Amino acid sequence: MEKIRRPSHAGSWYTDNPKKLEEELEGWLSATGLTKSTDVRGVIAPHAGYSYSGRAAAYAFGNIDPTNIKRIFLLGPSHHYYTPKCALSTATVYKTPIGDLPIDLEVIEELKATGKFELMDLQVDEAEHSMEMHLPYLVKIFEGHPVKVVPILVGALHTDNEAMYGRLLAKYVDDPTNFFSVSSDFCHWGSRFHYTHYDKKCGPIHKSIEALDKMGMDIIETGNADAFKQYLSEYDNTICGRHPISVFLHMSSNSSTKIKIKFLRYEQSSQCKTMRDSSVSYASAAAKVDA
Repeated sequence: MEKIRRPSHAGSWYTDNPKKLEEELEGWLSATGLTKSTDVRGVIAPHAGYSYSGRAAAYAFGNIDPTNIKRIFLLGPSHHYYTPKCALSTATVYKTPIGDLPIDLEVIEELKATGKFELMDLQVDEAEHSMEMHLPYLVKIFEGHPVKVVPILVGALHTDNEAMYGRLLAKYVDDPTNFFSVSSDFCHWGSRFHYTHYDKKCGPIHKSIEALDKMGMDIIETGNADAFKQYLSEYDNTICGRHPISVFLHMSSNSSTKIKIKFLRYEQSSQCKTMRDSSVSYASAAAKVDA
């Protein structure tokens, strides 16, 4: 029986008008001037409302050549629902205003059989925006190419569990028909986020935030999950997709296929100049097969 996850954030976080949505996505994608590459096997992309992060996200999704991809693993952080594990979707299809993505029920069953995952009910699934914000881009990029999705909600994982899920999912990296869409915003800065780290040596606040984010991005590019963990414990940067990113780093270090992550775009929702300001950072990366 079909079980639909509705595009619950359409009409608020992004337009629910199909024509307008298509135009926006096409505009952002063509503005990047990127060339599609079959070597791109994954992306790290933001998940804020499109008016904030839509343009930055295009620098991740614009690299994807859909030709050989059959399956997309979606890894998104959990914002509203607490779980110390990863959770699988119970839906059979993810709808968007511009097309639908069927869930790969076979892989969901395979993952379920490991006993390591919990299931999220439809209510939890629809309340979460981290994976939904990737869907319209994926529908657009994979237009005319039949793909299925494997949505994985990544909970508040302990370090050992990040490594465990990384090892468990690593075999999927070795299948060149699999793709990975990792969802994360970067620094959430300001008193409303309870995070006001400021290194005055960097100049204005927004430059300090940028330096902090770039430090994290550089470490992610090395592929070293332990170094990323060390950075997070030292600076406590409010990267909301820290767990999905860590799992992805463990996946690539445990697979035979060598993956190289490269960041291509960095933006901030606004430039913080005083301690009363706030901003969220957005960074987009492509993960390529490293020949």
